[in-house]
Amino acid sequence: MTDRNSFDVLIIGSGAAGLTAAINLAPHLKVGVIAKGALSDGSTAWAQGGIAAVLEPGDTFASHVEDTMVAGAGLNDRETVEFVVGRAPDAIARLGELGVPFNTDEGVLHLTREGGHSHRRIVHVDDATGWAVQQALERAAAANPNITLIPDHAAVDLVTGRHGKRYSGEGHVWGAYALDRATGKVELFTARATVLATGGAGRTYLYSTAPRGATGDGIAMAWRAGCRVSNMEFMQFHPTCLYNLEVKNFLITEAVRGEGGHLINPATGTRFMQFYDERLELAPRDVVARAIDSEIKRYGLDYVHLDISHMPADFVRGHFPNIYEKLIGLGIDMTTGPIPVVPAQHYTCGGIVIDLDGRTDLPGLYAAGECTESGLHGANRLASNSLLECFVFGEAAAAHILANRDALPEPQPIREWDASRVTDSDEEVIVQHNWREIRRFMWDYVGIVRTTKRLERAAHRIALLRQEVADYYGNFRVTADLIELRNLIEVADLIVRCALHRKESRGLHYTADYPKTLAKAQDTVLAP
Repeated sequence: MTDRNSFDVLIIGSGAAGLTAAINLAPHLKVGVIAKGALSDGSTAWAQGGIAAVLEPGDTFASHVEDTMVAGAGLNDRETVEFVVGRAPDAIARLGELGVPFNTDEGVLHLTREGGHSHRRIVHVDDATGWAVQQALERAAAANPNITLIPDHAAVDLVTGRHGKRYSGEGHVWGAYALDRATGKVELFTARATVLATGGAGRTYLYSTAPRGATGDGIAMAWRAGCRVSNMEFMQFHPTCLYNLEVKNFLITEAVRGEGGHLINPATGTRFMQFYDERLELAPRDVVARAIDSEIKRYGLDYVHLDISHMPADFVRGHFPNIYEKLIGLGIDMTTGPIPVVPAQHYTCGGIVIDLDGRTDLPGLYAAGECTESGLHGANRLASNSLLECFVFGEAAAAHILANRDALPEPQPIREWDASRVTDSDEEVIVQHNWREIRRFMWDYVGIVRTTKRLERAAHRIALLRQEVADYYGNFRVTADLIELRNLIEVADLIVRCALHRKESRGLHYTADYPKTLAKAQDTVLAP
């Protein structure tokens, strides 16, 4: 190991949570930021909608808290919700200082409204907020001499006490092993504190709005190292992903419905949300996704229509310029006709258990953003609370590390990665086949509507694949695809175990065998 791989704090993940933590730490500590691919490849850059904050006259923190609790089906931790909501306006102000060009109307921040919100409180940069935020954070990080940005390194596992030259048994996390994708060699990165900001696990599913790298890496690594994981059954399915056989994963933002878009059954030519919820198209995402799923199954459809063409064309183009341009390129004009949409996996509401300081169960290990279960989202995430969670907990983790930096021990001697007993793979087809198989059966068996029988079938297949991949991992050199496949199996298992444990339907978890919601809301917590 070289000094260039040794830091005060190692951050795994280069999106909103990871870069926020890095920027807050850098005035005082030496920080390394590992990205699996390019720095901008994570979910942050894909976020279209915006960031929720109480900024409108007449809106209140209490109202934002209540909307979050209602969307989360009572499973949220109120203290966490109040903590995050109360810090939202300051987070927006700091992003403005970093140069995020939020839309304004005569000098005042322009606020839009999304499903589940009782007020206009979404600040945005047209319909590409995440990209603007990502670019501003990257500029600030790259300009700071105390931050080293390390792209194209896929984290394999956390370094814990058991990786020391003597077994210490105390579980402290000292950094991570990561594969340099250019050289194919696994490098050791050490640090006094480590922050997981690796995003969600959307690619466990066949249809997802998440980028290709959203394979639950941080959740799987934390679980293997000894952290508790909670509420993995709550997978949010975005109701409106573009249905197009050539273009996968293109999201049609919630704001299209927020600004007046109608959902229409193409077989009947009529709106259908009135049959499912009095809030119509502004109902929370889980309600809308189940309604669309029901219409598709009932009428044998491939998709439903999202139609905002009754609004003035200039209004549509002005509010959704990026979506408009993308669709025009595919031969769809959203100002004159409907957009074909289907639900797709969109957000991982469960994850690594953390406290309000971003601390996990293991000393020296913090986590922030979509890889965590902070208590903010409960059984369903309220629209535009996700980027907000990244900023608040990225700052919180940094603040706790800085407040305790003198107490953080120096890393003990750690073994380098040993690849002496493995060979290059001659069976790469196994990795590709198993990757496809997981995503297919998770979509079919652990999707929007579940049953115990389907979940048990999924569990059986996971057990078979786990053994195959364990044998493969033990015999061949690691590749980026193998690392991700190993993590996908771990995360799929956690999702199914949590789903089987919950004997009710609540929020995003809907099971035909237990359609009622129990009187008491309880988290599903798995301990290694």
